[in-house]
Amino acid sequence: MSLNSKSSVGVESPVREPEPDESQRVERAGPRRHTFQRYALVMVLVLMIITFAVLPESGSAFRSPENVRAMLANQAVGLTVAIALLFPMAAGYFDFSVGAVTATCSVVAAALLSQAGLPLPLAVLVAIIVGATAGLILGVLIAVLDMNAFIATLGTATLLGGLIFAYTGGLQITSGIPSSLTDLGSLSVLGVPRIAVLAALIAAASWFVMGHTPFGRQLFAIGSNARAAALVGVRVTRVRLLSFVVSGTVAGIAGVLLLARQGAATSDNGMTMLFPALTAVLLSTITLELGRPSVAGTVVAIFLVAVSVSGLTLLGAPAWVGPVFDGAALLVAVAFTRLAAGRSNRS
Repeated sequence: MSLNSKSSVGVESPVREPEPDESQRVERAGPRRHTFQRYALVMVLVLMIITFAVLPESGSAFRSPENVRAMLANQAVGLTVAIALLFPMAAGYFDFSVGAVTATCSVVAAALLSQAGLPLPLAVLVAIIVGATAGLILGVLIAVLDMNAFIATLGTATLLGGLIFAYTGGLQITSGIPSSLTDLGSLSVLGVPRIAVLAALIAAASWFVMGHTPFGRQLFAIGSNARAAALVGVRVTRVRLLSFVVSGTVAGIAGVLLLARQGAATSDNGMTMLFPALTAVLLSTITLELGRPSVAGTVVAIFLVAVSVSGLTLLGAPAWVGPVFDGAALLVAVAFTRLAAGRSNRS
């Protein structure tokens, strides 16, 4: 007898409502989970800002305009280095040379200003051309000659670090840096550091190029599946080569900003700038535009680390907290990136 038929005593049998199909539940939960994953890092950043702003031990100092301006100015160079790293990574490569290229261009600009006596615009232009040339050489090695990217970029970073030390002898170049350049790194416009404004303009231009031009779309197509991109007409070798040239150019600009911010060129080999940038770019793949590096996600990640370190320092944390936090954030970023890739492959 059917469950919908009446029984012999005239009482209708209870009808059991069918349970929702599992796929329907997953489909309903999917958008919510996806939205949470996209904005989780943003929510963490907002929560940390609120926490450090209201804690009695750090609140007044953390909220002060001086601290906000310092955070913005201090992260301008790091953000620009991270953006330089974005272009090769969008095409599927890690470029471990961006920190060294940045440091090299800083030394080149300082040497041209203090020792060669070149005008500021010309010295800046030459420094940026040096960065673009370094990117071009890397692009030829990797995209044209098919050299392993890890070996090529790490070898280039080591080579440039050695050249920096050979030229500077481990000393700073401090004389002859014009005030018009150092003012860029120290002064503000309408309460916002000039160097932060310039970094924001670089970020906005990079966002437009990567998200709204054929070159940007081709970068992500190659990073996703180079063979498929070639089949639809993308000139893979040329685009990969250009990604390194653009990266070197942006790293050259970062070198000029570094000189403006510090007021001197040091013998730093650039590794101290590489790992925070790498952390930010990897974290950008798990926020906003899930699964791929993005300018907006990199900005969020840069300031997540900056706010954390600033807040912990104001709470009295020792000096080693910054490097430890950077290292931990890098490990977390790599772990989440691997997990996301595994889920994508299973689906």
